[in-house]
Amino acid sequence: MALHRDIFWVGRQWAVTGAGIQAVDQRLRGVLDIEIARLWDDDLVQSWRAKPGVNAADFDKALTVARERFPQTPDPIIAQLAALGVVEAPVVSPALPAMQLRAEGRLARFLPQWRVRR
Repeated sequence: MALHRDIFWVGRQWAVTGAGIQAVDQRLRGVLDIEIARLWDDDLVQSWRAKPGVNAADFDKALTVARERFPQTPDPIIAQLAALGVVEAPVVSPALPAMQLRAEGRLARFLPQWRVRR
């Protein structure tokens, strides 16, 4: 992917653009790009920093500039609920029950067929 048209900082290996952090070397075709939403994911940042061939000083400077440019914003719904005092603990989504397949031990050609009618 080509560099985004809004370029805020350019280093030797990394650039901070309107899309987040992008590798200056465009032969990589956007493989090493980090979107704005994932700038604050520390596991992803550490994994990119540990990759061979990454200029760590340039990456750290790009990360600092990007985090200043795009501050971390909380989920707006959770922020509103916390402001109202409704949410005191982190919201955990309920687990959906696993889908059960009941075709074990049967041949597929003998199972009842179903079709969507319009």
